[in-house]
Amino acid sequence: MLRKYVNRIPPRGSWNAVLKPRNTAGNDEPDVNGGGEEIRDQAVGFMEAWGIPGVAPFAFCLFFSKLVAYTFLYWLPFYISHKVIGGEYLSDSTARLLSSLFDVGGVFGGILAGHVSDHLDIRAIMAASFMYNAIPALFLYHAYGSISLFCNAALMIVAGLFVNGPYALITTAISADLGTHGSLKGNSRALATVTGIVDATGSVGAAIGPLLTGCLSSKSWDSVFIMLMVAALIAGLLLTNLVIADVKVKLRTRSCSSLEESQI
Repeated sequence: MLRKYVNRIPPRGSWNAVLKPRNTAGNDEPDVNGGGEEIRDQAVGFMEAWGIPGVAPFAFCLFFSKLVAYTFLYWLPFYISHKVIGGEYLSDSTARLLSSLFDVGGVFGGILAGHVSDHLDIRAIMAASFMYNAIPALFLYHAYGSISLFCNAALMIVAGLFVNGPYALITTAISADLGTHGSLKGNSRALATVTGIVDATGSVGAAIGPLLTGCLSSKSWDSVFIMLMVAALIAGLLLTNLVIADVKVKLRTRSCSSLEESQI
């Protein structure tokens, strides 16, 4: 009995190894008489993970979403301190404090997007609608944020809500959904690969956004905000096919429910 359990201890350095069941002959081949069956899932390859439905659209949507979010993260204090707000320039400390409200809006945006998408099961619709709403939010902040300190703070929270909402949703719930997509046929060894692909693609946008802002801000901040609004538009458009699929599923579900109620 002791020898039986010793033989099943994984070799050193392979803590997550899955051993084949041993048959009655004592070798490592699966028992043809039904004594055991190898159930190990094969890890999903890099290119195979890209082929999972929804991975590419959400990955590139996150690219543009993080481009906008990280541009604000790095450049917002500088932008505020060099803009007349309420008839005066704010100090650097006040500008840094005020810029933190963008993240406050992001907290509410992430909670709202997650709650609604869980309740209605409309991940793509929520992410796309938030990105589309981010466009007027960014425009209003740039155009009217200089009226007063209160107006700037309020518009910043709204912009943070719409910009960071889909960013938080894609990197968490959506990545988990994609990693357990039905096309994987129950293979659970794709979650880390899919999450890595989506988040890494977004990180490229997070690096490019602040870099482009450094080049464009030397000309005018109007160019910077145009870039951000175009990025938000592209992020929403990338999810068009998934939004249409979500709408079709909802309409089909509603029609089936209506048919069942009429039969009752």
